[in-house]
Amino acid sequence: MNPNRNGSGYNNWISSLRTDYARSLASRNLDESDVPQPPSDALTVERTHWYIKDNAKSHNTIKFDLVHDKKEPKPILRRGQTFYLAIRFHKDFDVDKDRVVLNFKFGPKPSVQKGTLAVVSIQNQKFTKTKDDWDCRIDAGARGKDLVVQVYIPASAMVGIWHLDVRSGVQDTSRSTAMNLFSDTTDCYVLFNPWCKDDTVYMEDEVKRDEYITNDKGKVYVGAYRRSRGRPWAYGQFDDVVLPVAVYILELSRVADTERGNPVKVVRGISAGVNDIDDEGILVGRWDGEYNDGVPPYQWTGSARIIEEFVKNGFKPVKYGQCWVFSAITTTICRALGIPCRSVTNFVSAHDTNSSLTIDKFFDKEGNELEGGPDGENWDSIWNFHVWNDVWMARPDLPPGYGGWQAIDATPQEESDHKMQCGPVSLAAVRRGDIGLNYDAPFVFAEVNADVMHWGEDPESDWGWSRMKMNSYHIGRQILTKFAGKDDDDGDEDQEDVVGEYKSEEGSNAERLAIHNAIRGSRRAQQYYEYRKDIKEDVVFDLIDIDKIMVGEPFKVKVVVKNESDEKRTLSAYLSARSIYYTGVNVALIKKAEGNFTLEPKQSQDIALTVQYTEYWKKLVEQCMMKIYAICRVQETGQTWTDEDDFQVEKPKLTIEAPNEADTKNLCEITFSFTNPLDLPLTQCHLSADGAGLMRPRAINLKKEVPAKGKFTHTIKIQPRIHGERKLIATFNSKELFDINGTKTITVKKPQ
Repeated sequence: MNPNRNGSGYNNWISSLRTDYARSLASRNLDESDVPQPPSDALTVERTHWYIKDNAKSHNTIKFDLVHDKKEPKPILRRGQTFYLAIRFHKDFDVDKDRVVLNFKFGPKPSVQKGTLAVVSIQNQKFTKTKDDWDCRIDAGARGKDLVVQVYIPASAMVGIWHLDVRSGVQDTSRSTAMNLFSDTTDCYVLFNPWCKDDTVYMEDEVKRDEYITNDKGKVYVGAYRRSRGRPWAYGQFDDVVLPVAVYILELSRVADTERGNPVKVVRGISAGVNDIDDEGILVGRWDGEYNDGVPPYQWTGSARIIEEFVKNGFKPVKYGQCWVFSAITTTICRALGIPCRSVTNFVSAHDTNSSLTIDKFFDKEGNELEGGPDGENWDSIWNFHVWNDVWMARPDLPPGYGGWQAIDATPQEESDHKMQCGPVSLAAVRRGDIGLNYDAPFVFAEVNADVMHWGEDPESDWGWSRMKMNSYHIGRQILTKFAGKDDDDGDEDQEDVVGEYKSEEGSNAERLAIHNAIRGSRRAQQYYEYRKDIKEDVVFDLIDIDKIMVGEPFKVKVVVKNESDEKRTLSAYLSARSIYYTGVNVALIKKAEGNFTLEPKQSQDIALTVQYTEYWKKLVEQCMMKIYAICRVQETGQTWTDEDDFQVEKPKLTIEAPNEADTKNLCEITFSFTNPLDLPLTQCHLSADGAGLMRPRAINLKKEVPAKGKFTHTIKIQPRIHGERKLIATFNSKELFDINGTKTITVKKPQ
């Protein structure tokens, strides 16, 4: 019988039955075994009390939904500080007569030697051990049957779920060393602690700490280099579904229990576990526009809905995501676990597939570009943008000076150590060109700083090709993230360009030195930087950049050509406009023009291609990206010139009308609207809305069309859940027009 025949829910139920039966059998065997029993006057534990909310306030975890769960609230603590715990016995506790030991257990095989089992004796009113050890002291509030203790969690403790055993016996071991056992089934979450100086993820700046740990909403930047936009996102790291899945991800990616206190290993595991390739993680990636059996990436508005789907589907990967969704989920998981994290977007991002640190385009003698290069194996590409993450931590595994922000990437692109994972890569190493340091530094270096090289067929070269042109300034034009402490619902005044953290100013001595430093570490790169200098370049070309167009408008591709020589020049030219995915992959040719012309000495001429709205709109895909490509070749000199420009067709903004203030007792009315800019109706309309603390994520199929040039409106009612400043994030999609976004900040007041 197929084990999946009855569905994943049935299989999970069977698995829980097996676990319960095994636990019951082990308990019965223990009860019936012939082992020494503790004295009859030894303490027995009746119950424990975790002071869940009081501890959460001091541990900066009070925002977690699990802390406030009405049925089974969970203690959520941070390592590197103390928490309070109370134990009630069947009789009064006497420190001189009674022996009590706390065993904190982590993972399936707790071990003192491996740091996954902490044995803590309760016998002092002061802490007596070093900061590297678990410790405990009796609190002044202890009295009678109730023993109150303060427990210290070392800043190196494993991050995840811990369980507590309380063993109780007598101090006089001559009578008996046997102890009663009380196993507390409470899941106690221990997280990284960026507030603690002893923790390797410590972040001193309070504003940045608030942004990169406690802010549960934000933006992920997408679009074209000159017309980027912040896509609102509900990270929702405090939602009840998130933290258990964050811990589960570390199991999926097989981060060893002994490594779960090391943020370097943890974030590397997260980068592998968020995608589905090796371990059936949270999200399936897809870039071909075919999403019929899942949700299109642009319909998601937040992480919680995706993670909920993951759980509901029996922990099967959710369809579908692209880089900004992978990055947003990674931000959620990292922040939930206590690792400072930001989503960063690299505009004009290189994907180097052969470790040459270059993006290579090959042209034959006629000036035609060869797809896949001369051997069909060179698939370097340039993405309009690519989104990954920076995480903050010390790097004791690297030489001094390489701590701070580290790049990780959960989007599956290239294998690292036989898995689809990437990072952490020190930004300081990338900036200096130190590509020999762990992990995946050459790949990230090329993403932000690769040179674009054009190769021409050359029979005199040893390998048949010589370099004709190198563009050192095209890649890594901007690297955007949300500015810490700023928030702009209506525009993008809250963006921050952190390109200077990845590389020195383009063309500066420091930037070129970093390139040469990186080349020294790559034999393949050394070969690719050989240069043929004997081609005469006396014709100047200038592709006029397109700044922006609104959907419905025409656009023009224009190249200005000038012959600066004293001789006549004969040229062949090719212009094209294509619809592309943001990864740079071609979708459809919209229009092209080609031909030959002659320029007299010192003469200039414009060549142009005009594209009407009716010619392009049906060929647009998500992100509405266009690529303009121009190739020209001079017959007399063999000079070949190529250039390209990417731009995005802009769309209207989704307006959200809602009260600025609301409360948790009354329904709140929300209205969404925008004007359809197209001269045809919008069909198959869909609205996605999300807002941590405001509402559970909703996916609404709208049973109505939006008329041509007409106004869309839709109203819903929500009941805010948690007080504080909350952000509502929504996206409208239809068959004809998609990814229309909007945000609205609402202050939810405490109930009176």
